[in-house]
Amino acid sequence: MVIPPEVRARLRALRFVSPLSAAGSGLGQHQGRHQGAGVEFEQYRAYEPGDELRRIDWKLYGRSDRFFVREATRDSPLTVWVMIDGTGSMMQADSRRPDYRKFDAAKLLAACLADIAVMQGEPVGIIAVGDNPQMIAPGTGTRHFDRLLVALDRWTCAGTWPGESALEPVWQRIALDSVIVVISDGFDPAMPSMVKRLTATRRHVLSLGVLSCEERDFPFTGGFIFRDPESGEECRVDGEAARADFLRRFGQARTELVQGLSRTGIRHVEHYLDEPADLPLRRLLG
Repeated sequence: MVIPPEVRARLRALRFVSPLSAAGSGLGQHQGRHQGAGVEFEQYRAYEPGDELRRIDWKLYGRSDRFFVREATRDSPLTVWVMIDGTGSMMQADSRRPDYRKFDAAKLLAACLADIAVMQGEPVGIIAVGDNPQMIAPGTGTRHFDRLLVALDRWTCAGTWPGESALEPVWQRIALDSVIVVISDGFDPAMPSMVKRLTATRRHVLSLGVLSCEERDFPFTGGFIFRDPESGEECRVDGEAARADFLRRFGQARTELVQGLSRTGIRHVEHYLDEPADLPLRRLLG
């Protein structure tokens, strides 16, 4: 998994912010600051057993013959989770670019979000939800980021959205007040109810919808057979005759999804496969 250099350069202006942050609760670099090893120097204090040796100011020791440590005000960590829809519908690609599926776009978006979190110094973990849920626990630093990229390269998508019981162990790993970015095409009815449940239990949820350009434009002409990759159900249509009705019903369904998420405080942004990956992220985090 490689983030295009021009996209990565534009990501540097983006930051995660949680409206759930509260002072002293360990919820991000935006509120809730406490003493420790950090980036803003606060004061000196006498060395105490258990302090890290690297925090001793050796120049001050040379002048005073006493051990002092540098006390800094650091920003408390905001845990970020990226949840990818790994169901069969994410196998869809556009006919003009059959090698780039929704799942590939979702993995690129996940890598970009992880990069933002790592640059910000926040722990970040990634989950893929499908027939076989997969997880990389939150961590920080470039080595952890490299592990995430390797895992994303390996992950595939198949099947349908799991039931509540199958996902319960996953939810238990996500701490309260975490930020969760869900990346999905939104076609599974269980997905919106799941993210609403996470929001109701003090997690801050953001939603990224990944859609093909053909779903946006419906450019088909002549006879076509459309097959549901999850159920196998097929539908024969005449492209030109079906276009107006499809766009109307598809647009209505997306509007209802956005409104349903918005009513529970979930911000939703849509991404099409012909857009650069940073564009929806700037809308989502800007």
